Amino acid sequence: MDSNQLQNIIPLPSLWENLEILEKRLYEVTISEDPYLTEISQYLIQAGGKRFRPLIALLSGELGSGDKEKVIDAGISVELIHLGSLYHDDVIDEAITRRGVESTNRKWNATLAILAGDYLLARSSELAADNLGLESVKLLASTYAELVVGQTKEVQFSFNTTHSTDDYLEVIGGKTASLIRTSAKLGAMASDCNSNVTEAISSWAWHNGIIFQITDDILDLNSDSETLGKPAGNDILEGTYTLPVLLALEKNPKKIEEILQRVKNSELELSAVLNEFNNDEIIEESNKFVNYHFKKSNEAIKNIENKEISDILNNLNEYLLQRSN
Repeated sequence: MDSNQLQNIIPLPSLWENLEILEKRLYEVTISEDPYLTEISQYLIQAGGKRFRPLIALLSGELGSGDKEKVIDAGISVELIHLGSLYHDDVIDEAITRRGVESTNRKWNATLAILAGDYLLARSSELAADNLGLESVKLLASTYAELVVGQTKEVQFSFNTTHSTDDYLEVIGGKTASLIRTSAKLGAMASDCNSNVTEAISSWAWHNGIIFQITDDILDLNSDSETLGKPAGNDILEGTYTLPVLLALEKNPKKIEEILQRVKNSELELSAVLNEFNNDEIIEESNKFVNYHFKKSNEAIKNIENKEISDILNNLNEYLLQRSN
């Protein structure tokens, strides 16, 4: 989802103006007394990104009547959590690139990447404590704990052909959906939304996050390398067996286990067997999970009375749904 598509889906000029303010503030709040740490900590901010999580916070903020400055700070706080987790993820994955540039751990080293990630997480907590209140700080802390649990489970299941689709959903719930949900909830809280609206937008965001990750995992298998910016099926090469792979394992465990083992041992080119994971039957089965969360997300939207915002939320869901078809 690129910025132009998002602007078409979210036709709210004031929101995009607030995102520009948020972008400038991101740089301000990540300045350290140590210029060297500032340089490293702002490296991935400069590399760009869609700012999807801050957008969700700003969008949720449109549902209330609270201080828009607080809503912007909510967006900054969730983006700092996201950025900090990216620094740490790249160390874990020994990544070479991120957002089209050399990864922080390659440009500097793993130790400095971890420290910069820690710094961004600390700045998120400090900003929330100063401007958003104790409840928001607790929410951010518990969300980061969910992220860590999700990441731990993913590492635990690396190259493991026996974990289930339920295990997979736990991983993506922690790694992806939890922060998207918190982005919506924090924006709603900052804008003084009532509890019913806050719960509705949070539920929408949770299911939207699940849809986002499943469709992303499908695209990893059925898009070309040029579109992805990495080899098709790269998750398999890294030992991350996503929903389509797990569904293929359920259907033909012996054959798929042998294929995955041979790919892992470099005895077989993944491109020669990708059809085992991206054929019509597997994609259809994967889309059943997408459709379930699409339905649950739409149920949450029905509880949001602001038609302009509910239409935008529905359009975001529809866009994600089309990605996997």
